[in-house]
Amino acid sequence: MDREAFAGYVRSQGWGVVASLGDDGGPQAAFLAVAATGAGELVFDARSTSRKVANLARDPRVAVTIGGTDGTTLQCEGRADVPAGADRDRCAAAYAAAFPQFAASLADEGIVLLRVVPTWARYGDFRDGRSDTTEVDVSGWGPAGA
Repeated sequence: MDREAFAGYVRSQGWGVVASLGDDGGPQAAFLAVAATGAGELVFDARSTSRKVANLARDPRVAVTIGGTDGTTLQCEGRADVPAGADRDRCAAAYAAAFPQFAASLADEGIVLLRVVPTWARYGDFRDGRSDTTEVDVSGWGPAGA
């Protein structure tokens, strides 16, 4: 799976589970709308007062799983940040294109746009009795690849 196929898969699924680490080190997860940029970044928004925003500000390590309902999954690990400037504009455009119904939330000061640059990913296909998994080479993905 190359970067284009990765982004296409995320766009076709649209939703995923984002897991971060709470202040006590315990896992915390949320089911969210997740978009992808052409650079292979994952993008989602959250209320600025949410646990995930506080968690990712303290410890940017994150795990995200996309899909599952059709028997395929994309598991990712990476580092999250709040993109700024041109990176934010690019990530916001990807999010708004994927979820036009949520586009207005990006102008809300109480909403934070978060980006995940994957450091590891694996695609799984478990349809029709299969059990195929493929590691995805995500090296070099992220803002420089925009």
